[in-house]
Amino acid sequence: MNNMNEILKMILAFVGGLVLGILFFGGLWLTVKKAVTVKVPALWFSLSFLLRVGITLLGFYYISMGKWQQMLFCLVGFILARLIIIRLTKADEIKQEQLKKEVGHEA
Repeated sequence: MNNMNEILKMILAFVGGLVLGILFFGGLWLTVKKAVTVKVPALWFSLSFLLRVGITLLGFYYISMGKWQQMLFCLVGFILARLIIIRLTKADEIKQEQLKKEVGHEA
């Protein structure tokens, strides 16, 4: 029974890392997209950075509960989320480029 609890904790740490990674890297992507249109981009980047890092550090602290194994699983989930966000944002960029080409050909 105790072994099952440990496995569940590791799975939850992994999922927590995924969520933290999606928040961090998804937030970074949204920040970059939004910073183009705001009047003071430096303030936007700074506030976004502080918010994203604060949430991530607090999340890692609470998820790990002082155990390196849970921290490791959380980190693996965080890194996997980075790869997922990179793939999703590249797919979005490709779609936008294709739409621009199609609109350019129609005009």
